[in-house]
Amino acid sequence: MIGWLEALKNRLEQERVVRLVANDAALTAELLLLFRVILADGEVEERELEAFRRVCRESFGIEPDAMDGVYRYLQDFAYETSASQATSVFADLPIERRQTLLDHMIEIAGADRDIDPREEKFVKRVADMLDFEIKSNEAG
Repeated sequence: MIGWLEALKNRLEQERVVRLVANDAALTAELLLLFRVILADGEVEERELEAFRRVCRESFGIEPDAMDGVYRYLQDFAYETSASQATSVFADLPIERRQTLLDHMIEIAGADRDIDPREEKFVKRVADMLDFEIKSNEAG
């Protein structure tokens, strides 16, 4: 009986979090961009997922137990959103908010201690759309 109640409680919490995400365009866009950083190199690394979950918990108050619902929401409703569409949500937000998004993207890309050129390219493209300039680590 207790297991059933716990399962119901978890499901209700997931639904609450999904509604929170669905009703906040900037949060949805940010989560989508952050998750796309994980996918940019074609490999889903556990350290990057851990960083993503940590950002979600610390910055947005989304606990790891509620992430399954968020993943499903992003997959079901946000997968057709392009990076430029997601980034456009941030156009009128304060520079600090845009900087936080970029910081989170860099944190996730570097979580596996190997920033793939595809991850770097994606982050640079988003940074450019956010009116930031990122310098390459390449010698030149």
